Amino acid sequence: MLQDFAFVGIMLIVAVALTGAALVMAWMFRPRKPNPIKSSTYECGIETVGDAWVQFKVQYYIYALVFVLFDIETIFLFPWAVAYGQLPLFGVLEMVLFILILAGALVYAWRKGDLEWV
Repeated sequence: MLQDFAFVGIMLIVAVALTGAALVMAWMFRPRKPNPIKSSTYECGIETVGDAWVQFKVQYYIYALVFVLFDIETIFLFPWAVAYGQLPLFGVLEMVLFILILAGALVYAWRKGDLEWV
């Protein structure tokens, strides 16, 4: 059975090696001409005035994470729903456990107040 995973390991090693080689070659052959204009903040062709860093509320990221959570849940639920008639009881119980874990995460975020728009 480990021979089946040998191909996955070889592909992983090749992928890391090719990516690393590309990054090293780009680092070695890049032009090195630093100047203050290249280091300045650029925003759509308009010169920035004052502090260029904008503070975002962490709540926006919480909403994005909750959206991704339920988006991934939908991706996992669709094949399960299509093959529902052919699944054994174990498959059904595993998906119920998956849904309960995600529902627990939603209840936790809701009770913590992270889903309230203030």
